[in-house]
Amino acid sequence: MGKWSVTALIVAAGSGERVGGDVPKQYRPIAGKPMLRLAIEAMQRHPRVTRVRVVIGKDQESLFEDATKGLDVGPPIIGGATRQKSVRRGLEALAEQDPPKLVLIHDAARPFCPPDVIDRLLKALQTESGAVPALPAADTLMRGKGKHLGETVDRTHLNRVQTPQGFHFDQILEAHRGKAGEDFTDDATLFRAFCYGVVRVEGDEELAKLTFEGDFVRAEQRLRQRMVRRTGMGFDVHGFAGEGPIMLGGVEIPHTRGLAGHSDADVALHAITDALLGAASLGDIGEHFPPSDPRWKGASSDLFLSHAAGLIRAEGGTIDHIDCTIICEEPKVGPHRSSIRTRIAEILELSDGQVSVKATTTEGLGFTGRREGIAAQAIASIRMGFGE
Repeated sequence: MGKWSVTALIVAAGSGERVGGDVPKQYRPIAGKPMLRLAIEAMQRHPRVTRVRVVIGKDQESLFEDATKGLDVGPPIIGGATRQKSVRRGLEALAEQDPPKLVLIHDAARPFCPPDVIDRLLKALQTESGAVPALPAADTLMRGKGKHLGETVDRTHLNRVQTPQGFHFDQILEAHRGKAGEDFTDDATLFRAFCYGVVRVEGDEELAKLTFEGDFVRAEQRLRQRMVRRTGMGFDVHGFAGEGPIMLGGVEIPHTRGLAGHSDADVALHAITDALLGAASLGDIGEHFPPSDPRWKGASSDLFLSHAAGLIRAEGGTIDHIDCTIICEEPKVGPHRSSIRTRIAEILELSDGQVSVKATTTEGLGFTGRREGIAAQAIASIRMGFGE
């Protein structure tokens, strides 16, 4: 059993119409990450899962590429008009190249798969043809249509069946081929109809399917509670040189002198960029944009800041707040502070209320006091990781 290969086949071909929104629900972000990416990462974290493949809907290739950037999942498999047809296409694609011994068929709409569930499935598959996670029905069940309730349904032997559902690959492929002309609600039902046995293992509430808006709200809250709060600090300084104007916080400010620097020398955006990179443990601005690289000569610093924000969001992080202090005798920052604050918020895709901009002097002391340049320091508060 230890050498058996295990492929997780994630089905993400639906349109997600019940939850609404501009994109299918499998691409909707939860705490900064698309739901599909969360489902993939949950599978890839398990040491026994040797490969993950994904079945997507027609014309969803660009959404898939954005959601899976940096993940090793291979090219997407284009699904069919129904879930059953999509699974069949996924299985046929696996059969064409190095088919696995075992397959875990999973719904992208269940993005939080605990490793213990996979352990139980794989243990059951040592002796059984198929295994599914399930939980007993705990609520009272009643028939009814519309607003009126009917008779109570006996829940004694009822189960809430979940995914991933585990099978021996050759058997589930045979079953899908043999039952291609019939319609089934899930793979376990199809497998049983083809006369293979399926056993139940203990499921998990974490595997609840996200279907309606309230499901996403609760998932967002749960993930954000598990994220780790982190703080980063940044500092930058540029001396006056040449003619003005200067760039400060992404805003052009009239001044008799300019600032020396390889890029546009925006001290405020540079300090904030370093604060964000520091909070995420992603190095500093010089590593990402070396001053020796001619590409960044005269570059607008909003590129640097949006890059840092994008790296954090790609890791599933969230930017909570930015606090920047600009230190100079000249020019006067006060008349421009509101526009600087708004511009920083725009670059970071935050609200103005998440950005603070202050200005101070050094009372005539030091290089800023001597009007030789401008300095800025920043603190960034972010949340990253899910504490798993």
